[in-house]
Amino acid sequence: MTVLDTRALNRATLARQLLLDRADLPVLDAVAHLCGLQAQEPQEPFIGLWSRLSAFAPAQLDDLLTGRHVVRTHLMRRTVHLLTADDVLAWRGRHDAMLRQRVLGTYRRELEGVDLEELAAAGRAVMADGEPRSMPELARAVAGRWPEPGPRPLGEMLVAALIPMVQLPPRGLWRTKGGVRNVPLASWLGREPAPPAPNGAGTGGPVPGVPDASDPGVPGASDPVGEALVRRYLAAFGPAASADLRAWCGLAGLPRAVAAVREELVSFRDERGRELLDLPDAPRPDPGTSAPVRFLPAFDNAILGYQDRGRIIDDAHRGLSVAGERVVLVDGRVAATWKAADGTVTVFPLRRFSRAERTAVGEEGEALAAFLSDGESRRAEIGPEQD
Repeated sequence: MTVLDTRALNRATLARQLLLDRADLPVLDAVAHLCGLQAQEPQEPFIGLWSRLSAFAPAQLDDLLTGRHVVRTHLMRRTVHLLTADDVLAWRGRHDAMLRQRVLGTYRRELEGVDLEELAAAGRAVMADGEPRSMPELARAVAGRWPEPGPRPLGEMLVAALIPMVQLPPRGLWRTKGGVRNVPLASWLGREPAPPAPNGAGTGGPVPGVPDASDPGVPGASDPVGEALVRRYLAAFGPAASADLRAWCGLAGLPRAVAAVREELVSFRDERGRELLDLPDAPRPDPGTSAPVRFLPAFDNAILGYQDRGRIIDDAHRGLSVAGERVVLVDGRVAATWKAADGTVTVFPLRRFSRAERTAVGEEGEALAAFLSDGESRRAEIGPEQD
């Protein structure tokens, strides 16, 4: 079996993530290809798309949000993502049980004894008037019936798990501040999400009274949404191991879906001996392909979308990927962090740059400064190497 070294995986990742060459794609198509963008920081998707698309303008994404073609919602890993309307409707039910389990992982003691179906029904009844609400407002509206847990556990369970919700604009619009106001996904899009998979397939735990879809003995047990997720993930992130797929979506049990599509896939191994799966015709560039400097936003899925992030970030700097640091790719790997303030993009190297690298980082930093300031500034500075 062919072994793909770290550099080969790096170049494949850059190609799939539209970071090797800026793509000439409509914004909606790019969001779909990327399987969504991490978006708990509202302005970060704009930076992620600017680094990936050849002619990106913030108004394009604003129009998609206000036009209800893309939405902000909790999904993969129970984090806020920017997704196309079609994808969230198809995928939300598949993540249902995982979202509940993740909230319970934080608030199991507080929510002990709370019937989650009754809580969901109460929350839907409150939201039935069509009024957008913040998480605390919704929690307070049901707290009279469940006073013990407190508003935070009730609110997170309702908004992040029990009721598929959308965060309404102006939250997430370019240079617009707005608190989180939620409405049910179905009312915002005018369509109901696809129902959850039988027994919450892929969540790692049975639901009482429902046949276990992970049991090969269950007649007709299948996971079509999981199979679609496998294909879409590999198109945007492959070649990758099953553990990488789980790290991206947060779903624990996709073996049935992987097994169902395995004959469509090709296999490799990484230098650690892990099996990597991929779509046969997906791009795997020559490892010698040059990679341009790219500025990534906080929590970019090009890094977070893997269990083994060594293809793009050194182990010594892995903590940056979960600390909300914006990073700079040099020769395809995380080589610096960056900040923007007062019209200036400042880069903080994690290693010594060559003269050519320093020039390339400075030029891309100037372009980013111009994007962030609507052309009013092209100031970029490179600070000293960080300890």
